[in-house]
Amino acid sequence: MKNINPTELKAWKRLQKNFDNDKRTLKTRFFEDPDRFNKYHIKWDGLLFDFSKNHIGSETFALFKELLNEANVREAIQMQQGGAKINATENRAVLHTALRNMSGDPITVDGEDVMPGIRDSWAKLAAFSNEIRSGAWKGHTGKRITDVVNIGIGGSDLGPRMVINALRPFVTDEMNFHFVANVDGADLHEVLRKVHPETTLFIIASKTFTTQETMKNANSAKQWFLNNGGAESSVAKHFVAVSTNAEGVAGFGIDTKNMFGFWDWVGGRYSVWSAIGLPVILAIGFQGFQEFLSGAHAMDKHVATEDWDKNIPAQMAMLGIWYRNFHGAASHAILPYDQYMDRFAAYFQQGDMESNGKYVDRNG
Repeated sequence: MKNINPTELKAWKRLQKNFDNDKRTLKTRFFEDPDRFNKYHIKWDGLLFDFSKNHIGSETFALFKELLNEANVREAIQMQQGGAKINATENRAVLHTALRNMSGDPITVDGEDVMPGIRDSWAKLAAFSNEIRSGAWKGHTGKRITDVVNIGIGGSDLGPRMVINALRPFVTDEMNFHFVANVDGADLHEVLRKVHPETTLFIIASKTFTTQETMKNANSAKQWFLNNGGAESSVAKHFVAVSTNAEGVAGFGIDTKNMFGFWDWVGGRYSVWSAIGLPVILAIGFQGFQEFLSGAHAMDKHVATEDWDKNIPAQMAMLGIWYRNFHGAASHAILPYDQYMDRFAAYFQQGDMESNGKYVDRNG
């Protein structure tokens, strides 16, 4: 990926002049163009993206399209989705889009198609979730699982928690879902008050299985289980792992057959699409999870192929640059009115800030 500094491009300098010369208010813009809403909204797959209520006009959008083209953004998107190692600091691909690639097309990293491994992961997750949801999986006293406790932090918590809340109408009534992220023991304590050791499944979500906060809570949960009728030999019936550290998982007492891994090209903030989404799969079923992946895949195709005029992520990126780099706005409010989406702001804050919170660019 080319190391392009957008502020040095011709289109950026023209945008600066445009910003300096156009100080019209939003009221004035609507007065001058009563048809503004019809020009500045996009309908896509049941979604309405209305960007007419922003301090921006047609000339500015035209300049932004020039900027996207001059910066080779289309090429960069294709490189990212194609498996190029665009994470230069770690020499890694950034390939969460492969996790939701429902097209069947191959995606290659280091000469190897990653899709067979992803499909194997789907099959393993589907089989496990079907066993739990059907009641075939029994706890150590022969009772079915009624409660699932996800222990993780950051991307191992925010994504699954948000999605289960958002899709609450589709969540099974057969199980309750709980999340523990805070290293303060009160978080785990309050969850354990609501569940029974004979019917609880713990998901320990830590790629390295060494994350300090997660492992402290995991060990506390295990001790609670042992103190309340469980035995070391029964741990594997009540604990599973999302990790790549087989030795650590086995040492904890979890059967590595119930260890679900993922790849180093999956960033934490995008990991809900991977095995980290196991709580989601248990909540809505694997078929529901595939529909979730399909929706994301449709958006991946949209951003990669749609013209900039009708490209929702591109329009959002333009507005983000316009407000942050030209207007100097340092804050971005995300206000979900839908109660089911009440965890979206926390989830997206991580997704956005981990990308935009960097202060060192690719040139150092």
